Amino acid sequence: MFSKYKKTDGTSGGQGSPELKSIPGGSVGRATSKPSPTPDLPATQTQDVVTRRRQSKPDAQPKPVDKERKRKERLGEIKLELHKRLLDNLNLSALETATENDLRAEIVAISGEALDEMGVVLNREERQTLNQDLYDEVTGLGPLEPLLKDDTVNDILVNGPQQVFVERAGKLELTDTTFKDEKHLLRIIDKIVSAVGRRVDESNPYVDARLADGSRFNAMVPPIAVDGSLVSIRKFKKEKLSVDDLVNFGAFTEEMAAYLQAAVATRLNVIVSGGTGSGKTTTLNALSSFIDNDERILTIEDTAELQLQQIHVGRMESRPPNVEGKGAVSQRDCLRNALRMRPDRIIVGETRGEEVIDMLQAMNTGHDGSMTTIHANSARDAVSRLENMISMAGIEMPIKATRSQISSAVNLIVQASRLQDGSRRMVSITEVTGMEGEVISMQEVFRYQRVGLTPDNKIIGHFTATGVRSNFSERFRMWGYDLPSNIFEPFAAE
Repeated sequence: MFSKYKKTDGTSGGQGSPELKSIPGGSVGRATSKPSPTPDLPATQTQDVVTRRRQSKPDAQPKPVDKERKRKERLGEIKLELHKRLLDNLNLSALETATENDLRAEIVAISGEALDEMGVVLNREERQTLNQDLYDEVTGLGPLEPLLKDDTVNDILVNGPQQVFVERAGKLELTDTTFKDEKHLLRIIDKIVSAVGRRVDESNPYVDARLADGSRFNAMVPPIAVDGSLVSIRKFKKEKLSVDDLVNFGAFTEEMAAYLQAAVATRLNVIVSGGTGSGKTTTLNALSSFIDNDERILTIEDTAELQLQQIHVGRMESRPPNVEGKGAVSQRDCLRNALRMRPDRIIVGETRGEEVIDMLQAMNTGHDGSMTTIHANSARDAVSRLENMISMAGIEMPIKATRSQISSAVNLIVQASRLQDGSRRMVSITEVTGMEGEVISMQEVFRYQRVGLTPDNKIIGHFTATGVRSNFSERFRMWGYDLPSNIFEPFAAE
């Protein structure tokens, strides 16, 4: 072993438990004791037993699923014991400066000695898997580490120690990843939240945090979580999806992209609306690519997720209160301060509370081209949500004044949606054109037209213009974006 990673106090890992010693890799030998005599049975009962034996099928071999489950349980018990020995043997303070190769070699050496002492024989593949799991336990997030490294996984959802779901391509699926028990899961949660200065326990049973790679993390622990701790991880995309990528994926069309480019470049105020997981942040990232590099942009988020590629970007993140209930910095505090920092555009990651009034005022007072996201199922619902949030902020305004403020601040509402087959589409682009009496008037320019379903439940549909010419066509022309009139003409699917 590497002496610089070995504890110097003379302590070493305890001997393997009898249960683990009794799990050799080879087959179990035959029993040499004599079978116990069978008690005498009445003739009728004996005949019934013989009949049942004749009717029953021969003993079946264990199902592969059972073998796999038993193998995983066996490896889990071995891994738990080896992890204890690693904690007993490794000098954790020296590991901070250790290289990955040295640490892996040390883990291989310690686990090899422990397996020999325990009398456990594993094949090469099982040893490699076990050593990788131990490495993830020591340096990473244990069973979650392979899922975090899987680029096809968008979300990781943990429902207690024995259920881990992931989302791939918009669909949820159950994985074979498990934790040993609730204590194991709590240890991983504590490792995550302590790294960012947060805490979670019975007195504070829920927490929001951010992983080292920027992934959004939320956890709720017992007693609030009844059947075991609940963990949700929204993975951070290392590669930002461009507008061309979204067009190729079928999220919207080139005509819609040309219209959105003109809308963002001419500094229209845009709200991206949609449900949870509908792709609002991805859409906002894509729209931000149309902003010129010579503009000063300030972003405000609860959890920093936006990936703006411009040169002049100032990022702000809100902060929850500390243990004493002090030190909180809300999105509204950040937004008020941002107004004093000479921004050209303000982008709020998600508007969900009293910061809405400051956001609307910013859109109305020289910060044209600002953008935000909001949870709503349609453009009309998005306007209603804005009205409700203004009311919840404690500002008493006549409904007509509230709607007038919204109609003059918001120019465009982009509706994103995750459809039933898991695909994400920009289902509507709607312009806010003003007021008619006490009602906000809007017109839809583009929409996604659903036609039907395929036998495998894939949605059939196409994007189309509604035939309504944009209310901002003159503005586009004055800024040098003279869009052809045919992009506003409806068309049928081929």
